Amino acid sequence: MKIGAIHISAIFLAMAVTAVLSACTGGKINQGYTVETGGNSQRGAALIGEYRCGSCHIIPGIANARGNVGPPLIYFAERTFVGGEVPNTPQNLIQWIRSPRSIEPGTAMPDLGVSEQEARDMAAYLYTLR
Repeated sequence: MKIGAIHISAIFLAMAVTAVLSACTGGKINQGYTVETGGNSQRGAALIGEYRCGSCHIIPGIANARGNVGPPLIYFAERTFVGGEVPNTPQNLIQWIRSPRSIEPGTAMPDLGVSEQEARDMAAYLYTLR
């Protein structure tokens, strides 16, 4: 009998935690860093595809993103540095996406003419990669 009661308690606890998490995030458990970057991760994923970032990088969730020129962006949100130069913060990442040579003058990453909002959206997507 004790084991049955423990299972029922565990189920109720799991349901309560799920309800709380859903309420706090509007029903979306993984929203990435939309607030911190000021971007939208779904638009960011589309932009990463449009700008063909996958020509140089392996990027989970992006079709045909199998490039081997730049580093793979797997688990990007867990990285300590952007471009191996500056702390991985939303503002540094946005600057890196917009103007990589302003952070690392000798980088092979090109300036693609990404707007501020596009960079925010792209950053929001990259921060979902955990």
